[in-house]
Amino acid sequence: MTIEGIVLRCTRSGYTVHAGTQILQCTLRGNLKKQFEFSTSASRARRVLRARPEVFRDVIAVGDRVRVHVSHHGHGVIEEVLPRQTSFSRAGFRGKERTVVCNIDQVAIVFACAEPRLDPWKLDRFLVAAEAESLEPLIVANKCDLNTPEPFNEYAGLGYRVLPTSVVAGIGLEELKEKLKGRVSAFVGPSGVGKSSLLNAIQPGLGLRTAEVGSVTHKGRHTTTTAQLIPLRFGGWVADTPGLRQFEFLDLSPEEIADCFPEFRDVLGSCKFDDCRHASEPGCAIKEAVAAGRISERRYQSYLNMTANLT
Repeated sequence: MTIEGIVLRCTRSGYTVHAGTQILQCTLRGNLKKQFEFSTSASRARRVLRARPEVFRDVIAVGDRVRVHVSHHGHGVIEEVLPRQTSFSRAGFRGKERTVVCNIDQVAIVFACAEPRLDPWKLDRFLVAAEAESLEPLIVANKCDLNTPEPFNEYAGLGYRVLPTSVVAGIGLEELKEKLKGRVSAFVGPSGVGKSSLLNAIQPGLGLRTAEVGSVTHKGRHTTTTAQLIPLRFGGWVADTPGLRQFEFLDLSPEEIADCFPEFRDVLGSCKFDDCRHASEPGCAIKEAVAAGRISERRYQSYLNMTANLT
């Protein structure tokens, strides 16, 4: 019997798949792990010339829709991975594509007001990654009981949705549930900002592991070690993901990154040169907007940092 399901969790030992009313432990059909090179002759039947291990991307990620063959003993074998509609990815070791989660329609980007304090340069990177995949971002300013969420006002002024929350003070939890209801969302952000604590608070009994921020380094500790997709009792799905201390883009050009800054869009295309990189070129409309105060100097510097080593 072959059924369709959704991947809830990926580990070295296998895959957990939600299929109808069943939760199946599955393995992967061997040929899905390989990249095939086929013959192209018009006069001969198509045949495999070479089969190599797939090393440049994740074959399966949390959120993938799959077709599973289920044996009489209840064991599942994933035989097909259906095309992804969206993917939230980053560059991993040696440029390999690391898919954090796929087939989502919303990214809840969680940063803390304190412990650890907001790093706007890193938040900019998460926003660009969401914009590049046309995913709707929701900025969650967590731990607002420890410090004012005022530093997040910069993003609200750009049109981003910003939601202050606090598990300790019970702030914003009902609003967060409403924004997750009926959606397929991913919780992403650095370690220690409280992603798992927020999910435990909005769905009591979930029991995700949490830890305090280090008192010496003031950095988060990894408690979520692998992504997992969680069905919400009030409707929808949410992926809890490991904290990311570094976030490198995968195959984004300077032009694509510029288009992911919403405040740039009104003036993009108005530069003197069509191939303007908005760095040292004369007649740059972006630099003129920065000088006139219409674009934040900090955000502009963030763009330059992201594109500094790109060609």
